[in-house]
Amino acid sequence: MAEITASLVKELRERTGAGMMDCKKALTEANGDIELAIENMRKSGAIKAAKKAGNVAADGVIKTKIDGNVAFILEVNCQTDFVAKDAGFQAFADKVLDAAVAGKITDVEVLKAQFEEERVALVAKIGENINIRRVASLEGDVLGSYQHGARIGVLVAAKGADEELVKQLAMHVAASKPEFVKPEDVSADVVEKRVPGTAGHRDAVR
Repeated sequence: MAEITASLVKELRERTGAGMMDCKKALTEANGDIELAIENMRKSGAIKAAKKAGNVAADGVIKTKIDGNVAFILEVNCQTDFVAKDAGFQAFADKVLDAAVAGKITDVEVLKAQFEEERVALVAKIGENINIRRVASLEGDVLGSYQHGARIGVLVAAKGADEELVKQLAMHVAASKPEFVKPEDVSADVVEKRVPGTAGHRDAVR
């Protein structure tokens, strides 16, 4: 039986992010072979992630980033507010967002496939289900973004406006949650329901 030294445990912790006891156990089972220990921990992590997959991930974080004339917004979910504030979870979300921006990726399935191994490892470490839920981008001459807390993010694109105005618009959207951007987006049914005496008068909203 190989000796499990403190330095070996420390190296495994640094490479996997797992706890000291988990690292010591993995090294003992692998007879001191750190590469085998890592492989076994990955397999164990995959099993844990599969068990957590059915858990509802309703908390999480919204991230936004502007790159030139394109802005991106990303949502990554976890199960609790506590984990949403975790540095490891935040770093994972930032890394996914950076990849989306760098590769101009707006297909969430592509991001899920790209980060599945890291997601599984994080689930095993944190103990909660984690899900890359959605990603979107917006192009425009002038772009603005605003985040309110961890769960509200807004992107705004405009023409002929300065950045400060666009930022103010983004803040307004976050606060008021408007359903429509332009009058022509409002259907006649909505007008009739919300504005008394406008039945049959489509122009009432203009």
